[in-house]
Amino acid sequence: MGKRVAVVLAGCGVYDGSEIHEASAVLVHLSREGAQAEVYAPDVDQMHVVDHVKGQPTQEKRNVLVESARIARGNIKDLAKLDVKGLDALIIPGGFGVAKNLSTWATQGKNCIVSKEVEDILKAFHAAKKPIGLCCISPVLAAKIFPGCELTVGHDTECEKWPYAKTAETMKELGCKHVNKHVTEIHVDAKNKLVTTSAFMCNAPIHEIYDGIGKMVKEVVRLA
Repeated sequence: MGKRVAVVLAGCGVYDGSEIHEASAVLVHLSREGAQAEVYAPDVDQMHVVDHVKGQPTQEKRNVLVESARIARGNIKDLAKLDVKGLDALIIPGGFGVAKNLSTWATQGKNCIVSKEVEDILKAFHAAKKPIGLCCISPVLAAKIFPGCELTVGHDTECEKWPYAKTAETMKELGCKHVNKHVTEIHVDAKNKLVTTSAFMCNAPIHEIYDGIGKMVKEVVRLA
């Protein structure tokens, strides 16, 4: 029997939900590792809905669980029903939904609030010493909840390749250690069983992002 890994989504689409390529890469790599993905999302309204052609918010309302079900091909459960006891690991892909629907990082940065449901689940996996994989912007959740942990969101110096590097500086202000890594690399915080990779925090070819996520998934399954 393969390892059972919870994958928590935050909607469907980079600007207001989970980054679809990242979520798909996680699911593909879990399958390759012989692990069983169990997909969850919170049954809450999105902070807002963004027109992905115009890059502008609309007046529409959407539900995070309903939207996430698009990526999961309908095979998804309400996050409220997640039972850590029956699972071996947790992975949260990135996308602005992490900073908008799972937390208030998008509007409040280091002063953000992580949704109680998400915080409780992260703390439960951590307390059970079960590995947690995070990519792109989702390491900010761990930065907020686990002071002193080690993480990567790529590089901490802003440039064309690393347009979101200020995130690393903000995470340091929360008391965590940021480790610079290339997009195809991961960082493992062995003490906290946290495995992180930068994914779309980097302006990189999509296959490099896919490869970095693959290494993260492989290590999470190995640690489980």
